[in-house]
Amino acid sequence: MITLINIELFKIFKKWRTYIGFIAIGILVPLIQIAFMIEGERSLNFMTRDLQQSFIFVGNLLNGYFISYFILGSLAIHIPFLVTLVAGDLLAGEATAGTYRILITRPVSRFQIVTSKFLAGIIYTFFLILWLAVISLGLGMLIFGVGELIVVGGSQVIIFPKEDIWWRFLLAYGFAVLSMSVVASIAYFFSSLVENAIGPIITTMAIIIVFFIISAIQIDIFNAIHPYLFTDYILSWRLFFDDPMNTEAILKAVSVLVIHIAVLYTGALIIFRRKNILS
Repeated sequence: MITLINIELFKIFKKWRTYIGFIAIGILVPLIQIAFMIEGERSLNFMTRDLQQSFIFVGNLLNGYFISYFILGSLAIHIPFLVTLVAGDLLAGEATAGTYRILITRPVSRFQIVTSKFLAGIIYTFFLILWLAVISLGLGMLIFGVGELIVVGGSQVIIFPKEDIWWRFLLAYGFAVLSMSVVASIAYFFSSLVENAIGPIITTMAIIIVFFIISAIQIDIFNAIHPYLFTDYILSWRLFFDDPMNTEAILKAVSVLVIHIAVLYTGALIIFRRKNILS
């Protein structure tokens, strides 16, 4: 299985579209950081304007941690498109290239084929989020330095000391990998249904947009299904920056996302096993 995964990863990273996500993040994150170099103090003062009437803030609050927190929140809803570019092509790309029959004549089972491609897609997602973490945290600390992390949410303001930040980011980025793996699973599922990668990419993005809209609408008919929508949990990485953390909410979010991944993977496996491949 490890050999198959390595082969699939080689096939993924030899395609130019694989690097679109890395290039996009590599350009966008520094642009956001440059914007904070110019307007960062004004933005931070705006966020804390009410508190400044009662408290005096000292130290380096506009630091790499704060910038990374902001970037993770602003890009979490944009990264899904970058993930679908690759995940939507994993099975459909074989059909487009006409290599399905060659693929299944290899001395491996269809289960191994589906699983190795699926895991390769998850590994790609991991590397994409890792790249986001490295360039946002690494470059952010290099440019802005380190300090306490100020988190403003509604009427609540939390300031975390430097020694209480790293493990929270580690868990937050790990959760981001999990949530983006759901997106990869959706694209992979639709990739098993069609023979062109454009369909899974467009369909996955359409589903995400619709689900985000439903998640944002607070009416009774939609409130009943909110707990089952993965879009309700994509931004749940923020729970790791609560004090105290809501462990129950975190476990619920993780459980819902894992169930989505398992169901979508199983669906793709069933479809591929029953697929009548003629070319």
